[in-house]
Amino acid sequence: MHHGCVSQQTDGAHLPEQTLAALCAAVGPSHVLTDPDLRSTYETDWSRRFHGIAAAVVRPASVEEVGAVVEACGKVGAAVVPQGGNTGLVGGSVPRAAAPRDDRGSPRPPVVLSALRLRDLEAVDEVAGEVTVGAGVTLGTLQEHVQRAGWDFGVDMGSRDSATVGGMVATNAGGVNVVRYGVMRQQIVGSEAVLGDGSVIRRLPGLVKDNTGYALGSLMAGSEGTLAVITRLRLRLVPQLPRRTVALLAVDDAGHAAAFAAQLRRSLATLTAAELFDDDGMRLVLEHAGGQRPFRDAHPRYLLIECAAASDPTDELVDAIAAVASRDAVVASDEEGRDRLWKLREGHTEAVNAAGVPHKLDVAVPIGRIGQFDMEVREAIRGVDPEARTFVYGHVGDGNLHVNVLGPDPDDESVDDAVLALAIQMGGAVSAEHGIGVAKVRWLVPDRGEPDVAAMRAIKRALDPDDRLNPGVLFRG
Repeated sequence: MHHGCVSQQTDGAHLPEQTLAALCAAVGPSHVLTDPDLRSTYETDWSRRFHGIAAAVVRPASVEEVGAVVEACGKVGAAVVPQGGNTGLVGGSVPRAAAPRDDRGSPRPPVVLSALRLRDLEAVDEVAGEVTVGAGVTLGTLQEHVQRAGWDFGVDMGSRDSATVGGMVATNAGGVNVVRYGVMRQQIVGSEAVLGDGSVIRRLPGLVKDNTGYALGSLMAGSEGTLAVITRLRLRLVPQLPRRTVALLAVDDAGHAAAFAAQLRRSLATLTAAELFDDDGMRLVLEHAGGQRPFRDAHPRYLLIECAAASDPTDELVDAIAAVASRDAVVASDEEGRDRLWKLREGHTEAVNAAGVPHKLDVAVPIGRIGQFDMEVREAIRGVDPEARTFVYGHVGDGNLHVNVLGPDPDDESVDDAVLALAIQMGGAVSAEHGIGVAKVRWLVPDRGEPDVAAMRAIKRALDPDDRLNPGVLFRG
């Protein structure tokens, strides 16, 4: 088994020896992986639905090394696939199933550019409440770093130990605290990134109020590696709120959950999360990970609420949920109890994946139509595959639902089409926080419309005219 600097044929496209030599010179031979066994974990995304073969995996450790890698790949027309923690679910951070081709129809060797060694952690700016970190820093590491300085980070999600901040910005991730702090785009104060020609755009450390031209860092959010390779980020921090209380409410349907969440959001200034799941999903989580049901009886839907403050928010939360007409409720303010309730929600992704290869459809719908969507999407899926198992869960406070379907063949997109068409029909979006990737490229125009997509393509041509960065992602053809 070897690390790199040896050319290997991959899907009809391989790197010239001089390019491999240039990559090895840039990052060191041990960080250019060409052996199939070493490449494999970088070539399949977390959903297991999307897989391709890389000519090489390259792991730079600085912005200078990233620039050298991108420049070397550009000289031979190689496609650069930026990758963070590879926790994506739409195939956007792994090579395409078929290598992209140039204007003459020749295959372009795909090179995965892993950001995992871009792990710089600068000291927290305690006066500004900001921090500058490398794109390869995981969310969990970032949280621990800033919490030691008495601050916290506004975005949180179950994949915190593997998701990187660069990947989170590239997909404009949201997670569970959007109702209080917003999505990743709203956390960016400054950024550094490498363009397709190897040049660097940098606005660091960044200023909270900076109106001198375009906000390029914000433009990177949601771009899925198609405009630049993010290398460093300046992020805003939020106050650390050490006292937390979690409540789980049993409700009749998703519509009631959304209405109750809205009511609680108006009455609870301490609200940080409002999450929805159903009884089938909870049963799957308990079967997979163990644990006890929180209620004696099964209920159709569940609403998980978390409040956080400097002082104990339990009494405030108890008073607020007493005014909500739920079927039943349980409250936990101790760490063990909170974790037990949160695992019922955060355990869904792992439990569904353990049960098969799911169709994972991340959509957004108007909050007022969550109940209608939850009902109709199940009907739509049954119409396509009556035997399919459907699990709907997500962030009811911001209208982001995750529709997971087990049963249909991973390559059969008929269920996907039914779900995404319904989301658009209801005034929603085909992606809320996971991105378009390759899974949803056919749906970008139906969702956004031709003028919007034409404007996006113009931006792509301006920043990456040779289509070096993540070709095949976001745009069709």
